[in-house]
Amino acid sequence: MEIFVGDRLRMKKAHPCGSSEWLVLRVGADFRLRCLGCGREVMGARSKFEKNVKAVLRE
Repeated sequence: MEIFVGDRLRMKKAHPCGSSEWLVLRVGADFRLRCLGCGREVMGARSKFEKNVKAVLRE
């Protein structure tokens, strides 16, 4: 899956704040994402996040 820094991701499950859209801040073996609802940043394994992506939103 082609994901680049600056892409917005729509996930299958919503964050506890209610938003399901995330901004990609870092790409590599791990992803760093920022929730577009509350601003919380999370970092995790690429394989875990790629499974949960519903759509990649590019401008």
